[in-house]
Amino acid sequence: MKFGVVIFPGSNCDEDIIHVLEKVMGQEVVRLWHKDHDLQGAEFIILPGGFSFGDYLRSGAIARFSPIMQQVIQFANNGGYVLGICNGFQILTEAGLLPGALLHNTNRKFICRNIHMKSETTNSLVTSQINPERALKIPVAHGEGNYFADAELLQSLKDNDQILFRYCDESGNVTPDANPNGSLENIAGVTNKDRNVFGFMPHPERAADAVLANEDGLAIFESILSIVRA
Repeated sequence: MKFGVVIFPGSNCDEDIIHVLEKVMGQEVVRLWHKDHDLQGAEFIILPGGFSFGDYLRSGAIARFSPIMQQVIQFANNGGYVLGICNGFQILTEAGLLPGALLHNTNRKFICRNIHMKSETTNSLVTSQINPERALKIPVAHGEGNYFADAELLQSLKDNDQILFRYCDESGNVTPDANPNGSLENIAGVTNKDRNVFGFMPHPERAADAVLANEDGLAIFESILSIVRA
């Protein structure tokens, strides 16, 4: 599979995701500068973490209007796969490709540490190969990761099985104490109704190499590549 990684001014996890895709997973990757207008034939687009445009206004609010986002939106609307990680998730909500919004963490502090999360569905490309009972240890690093949706949207997410991950403890229990940022019902990631656009706050690319002593994040990349290896 050919991946395209979009790089914005302020992206700082682009090389992390490229390393995992190229060196660990053995996939082809192209770098897409935010001012580009060509996705270079990429079959799967990733918006990496970081602080696009310094997180001015709201995180992702400026990056959403970068020239390449016109192509990303068109690609997604035509059924193409798009994944946003952390800041990328924020950009996708700002662009209207994913439902809901990411608010400031309830403690008003930047959080950078390992958390645990579990898959809520196997009915998505990014979670299809993940045991729903397994608690994945994945790092987070964000100041605005508090997922919010109104009551009507929340019910729609549940009805359509759009919740990808929830924060949990190391035993897989979804509890208030396991919620690092105040996200509604511990939601860590969601997909769109068409199930081709995905977003979550934790960073699996930072937990996908043996040298880091944590390879839990590989489960997500293995799920993505299951469509190729099937």
